[in-house]
Amino acid sequence: MNLTKKLAAVALLSSSLILTGCGQAQIGSVDVDKIMTEAPRVKTLLTEAEGKIKEAQEKFQKDYEGKELSEEDSLKLQMDFQRKLEGINQGYASQIKSRMDVVINEVAQEKNIDVVLSNSKNDKTIFKGAIDITDDVIKKMQ
Repeated sequence: MNLTKKLAAVALLSSSLILTGCGQAQIGSVDVDKIMTEAPRVKTLLTEAEGKIKEAQEKFQKDYEGKELSEEDSLKLQMDFQRKLEGINQGYASQIKSRMDVVINEVAQEKNIDVVLSNSKNDKTIFKGAIDITDDVIKKMQ
């Protein structure tokens, strides 16, 4: 995480502590990388996305294999295909993020947590004192 994001996280944390009363805020942390690799619902959506991408690639190859196209037409088709793949990726990424946000919010409310910060192993924001809700989020993302 770059310095700007860390400063924003600290500012958010500080302001939430002030608003909720010093020392009374519950801080949670979540390892998004772990959720992305272990949550069953995420795995299902990723597999589904891979299938859609593979299907699109096969269709593209079948439709245009062996056809003589001008360089301009070929470039246009490749760009259209690339946009289609990006659309598939963005659609599934949006579904995963939306579902993850909902579940994180639900778990935070259940545990009376005021602030939840991302805290992956490779990008630590919090080193001590936060309630890790990652496993609870993974369990709820069935």
